[in-house]
Amino acid sequence: MTSVVRLVVRTSAELLVTLGLVVVAFAVYVVFWSDVQNAAAQSKLRDTFQAQVEQAARTQVSAAKGGAAAPAPIASDLPSGSTLGVIRIPRLGDDWSWVMVEGVSDDDIAKGPGHFPGTAMPGQVGNFAVAGHRATHGEPFAHLDEVRKGDEVSIETVNGTYTYVVDGSKIVDPTAVGVIDAVPGKPGAKPKKALITLVTCNPRWGSTERMIISGHLTSTQIAGA
Repeated sequence: MTSVVRLVVRTSAELLVTLGLVVVAFAVYVVFWSDVQNAAAQSKLRDTFQAQVEQAARTQVSAAKGGAAAPAPIASDLPSGSTLGVIRIPRLGDDWSWVMVEGVSDDDIAKGPGHFPGTAMPGQVGNFAVAGHRATHGEPFAHLDEVRKGDEVSIETVNGTYTYVVDGSKIVDPTAVGVIDAVPGKPGAKPKKALITLVTCNPRWGSTERMIISGHLTSTQIAGA
């Protein structure tokens, strides 16, 4: 083997080792560091949400004294990334809860499950649609495939808690955006029911499909009532 060939082989080997280290480092970031960042974001969001709940309670007390106890509806034009409420799915564990944010950009859902702008707000007639990561960034929807028909999904906001019951699940193509229509699959149709749609990637470590969990509102508990 000539010195030139040996040099080429050695250089190629070094490049492969370097590339391998880069891949490993990236994997560590994706699997570990994104979870660390998500945990920090969730902690901050929980503090913000708790402060909002306390402020809303004080406002409601003042409003009640003035004869107007009903809380105002949640604004439909919240800034991207802002705190929206807390989602709980008992099927996934008694301690399973995530603070949701407004928006579904990469930055938004890196913090937690995100509400699709333009879809209904919690409790409203229409389709309250939420997307979340199934892997990385805290993987809030990692086990969404375990949710079954009849399971409950509760959404707590500063105004109250809205309980939905799951009607079913399905796997669709990423292009099937009609699942978040006000009346799913019927663009332009006028909604008559309050629905919920949860969206995540399928399979868990891929993005070739979307897993959809759908349900309908069954009860509303107004804060302070």
